Amino acid sequence: MRNIRHLATFITFVLGMIPPAEAALCEARSGPTRNPVIELYTSEGCSSCPPADRWLSTFRSLPTGDALQPVVMAFHVSYWDYIGWIDRFAQPAFNERQRELARRESRKSVYTPQVVRDGMDWPRWFSQNAKDINTPKANAEPAGATIQLRRTDSGTVEAAVTPVSPTRQWSAFWTVTEDGHASKVRAGENRGETLRHDFVVRHLEMTPPQQGPARISMKVPSATAGHAQRVNLVVMDAANQKPLQALSLGCEYSR
Repeated sequence: MRNIRHLATFITFVLGMIPPAEAALCEARSGPTRNPVIELYTSEGCSSCPPADRWLSTFRSLPTGDALQPVVMAFHVSYWDYIGWIDRFAQPAFNERQRELARRESRKSVYTPQVVRDGMDWPRWFSQNAKDINTPKANAEPAGATIQLRRTDSGTVEAAVTPVSPTRQWSAFWTVTEDGHASKVRAGENRGETLRHDFVVRHLEMTPPQQGPARISMKVPSATAGHAQRVNLVVMDAANQKPLQALSLGCEYSR
């Protein structure tokens, strides 16, 4: 019995010597199938947007560990602010991203709510639910790259990106999203409504073009208290901007 107590004391001592970063490692690795990338362009000043916001929130119910792990992001835009309600989540960079996607498809205008799936306009988003999109048999496509994400104790997320083709040129963007936001709207088209949002993009960061295997990183902004945060990385073919792979990482960031 004395030896058992000594062993327990020794194990406790050793565990206490492990640095916090090693004791609470947070990392993720993508699989052989490409994860769907879902982007919603929305606004609190748009009366037709709440149904799309609710549809996007259903992705929170998907179980982790499935063969597919959709990377889901809600970009709030500001071009409806003039109606009377300023969307606190909107950023000019999100407006520009939506316009850039429109230019790639030779579309002359942007609109809300718009759902973009794998870089392409998807006007019939309402015809499929989160479970449909997460069904591998219907959406299986080999990944063009492997992503490994790892959080460091300094609040940085590091990514190791390995394209299937070692000479492939690729680009990427990071986003940081938060869940569980709500706004009581007091003006504009949604006046009097309480709007609830998940997957809200709070930070967007582009990376320089790369070729072949490479490591990139991003300093993660502090999370809003009480809101679950995810870090997402979308890796794209540099020529056509089609996603090669995407991955999300959910960690507790306490800095």
